Amino acid sequence: MILENTSVERIKEIRGRQERFFRSGTTLDVKWRLERLKALEAAVRKWEKPLCEALWTDLHKSYEEAYLTEVSILLGEIRGHIHNIRKWSRPQRIPTPLKMFPSRSRIISEPLGTALIVSPWNYPVQLLLTPLVGAISSGCTAVLKPSPYVPNVSKVTQQMIEDTFSDEYVAVVQGDRNVNSALLEERWDLIFFTGSPALGRIVMGAAAKNLTPVVLELGGKSPCIVDKDADIKVAAKRIAWGKSLNAGQTCIAPDYLMLHEDIKDEFLKELKINFKTLLGENPQETEHFVRIVNDKAFERLQGYLKDGQIAFGGRTDREDRYFEPTVLEVVSPDAPVMREEIFGPIFPVQTFKDIDEVISFVSSREKPLALYYFGSQGDHVLKHTSSGGACINDTIMHIANENVPFGGVGNSGLGSYHSKRSFNAFTHYRSVVSTPTWLDLPFRYMPYKFFKVVKRLL
Repeated sequence: MILENTSVERIKEIRGRQERFFRSGTTLDVKWRLERLKALEAAVRKWEKPLCEALWTDLHKSYEEAYLTEVSILLGEIRGHIHNIRKWSRPQRIPTPLKMFPSRSRIISEPLGTALIVSPWNYPVQLLLTPLVGAISSGCTAVLKPSPYVPNVSKVTQQMIEDTFSDEYVAVVQGDRNVNSALLEERWDLIFFTGSPALGRIVMGAAAKNLTPVVLELGGKSPCIVDKDADIKVAAKRIAWGKSLNAGQTCIAPDYLMLHEDIKDEFLKELKINFKTLLGENPQETEHFVRIVNDKAFERLQGYLKDGQIAFGGRTDREDRYFEPTVLEVVSPDAPVMREEIFGPIFPVQTFKDIDEVISFVSSREKPLALYYFGSQGDHVLKHTSSGGACINDTIMHIANENVPFGGVGNSGLGSYHSKRSFNAFTHYRSVVSTPTWLDLPFRYMPYKFFKVVKRLL
């Protein structure tokens, strides 16, 4: 399926209509926003089956994995906002210093306005619609731009949104990079982008022309460190699962392995066993192993195989876009597979003798979106490294807690979302000082009489 590009004229029409709708003040009413959140929740439940079927068609993603990694996370986010939107929207009373008597201070939340949300193909439901929850909750309008690489999901999502909201409030725009360029030519009040660091720079450059705020959810090479005192059986199981999820096409997937040299052989043996336990002797035959998204991505992954020696795995099927979980040994730290985000089921291995070697290695590179450590020195590693998020003795699971912020740092992203952070991302917090007229102290006015006395109070 190839989706037709939304025309430039239609994009301009939608943006103009949304701006007018926002300025009407309709979205400012918290009760109205709450109703829209409930409408979105009902829509996701109504369209759950078509969305999951489309995920299977585009990515070979099983219903179970689609629900766990896409639908359930989205529904959890919606429920959190429904329960908290009144509290988050309430004005905050702020203490006012005595020097400002008799003034009172407060902070009020106001929506930024018209938002553009651009999402990638790897989790096309979750990464498109979870930011939308924040937009609705805060009172913004939104234009959604899904990925053309998953056309069936994008089409069903558009149908769901059109069935639920008017396009003056929430609209879907389809198309390729030309459409992305046209969208970035428009003036928005916020751009929320999820994708690669390279594209993130383009988005940020376009936003800078209008001083538009951005949230950039990017990626990077997330290290997975297994120390000599780790529980090898548990570590291998959790790492195999984290790398198998979505066939490694996850922005927070463990990207490369750093193994203590004393446990390397034992760990790789256990890792191989766990891949087979999860996916069977031939992962191509299971319904629970996702395919590579397109031929271009497949060829890129195929090219990485020459960067090391295959310890196990390596079977591929270009026609089916199947790529077996593969571990590479004898890999140079400067090889492309160790420099570029893999976004697939390939695991290059590095070894170390001392944890400070690992810290030095990780810290010398771009800050990753996630860091995973197995062993007893987790606090030491966290103290001396930086990453968007982290798990100790686990992988991936930090994204499952909607109560903690999700986002990158440095090259892996700018800003964060989930729960209150999603509300914050689409909100301007306005500081307000209210001063009555019944008292008007003279000391603040020129020519600043009693300055010496006032100075002591400041």
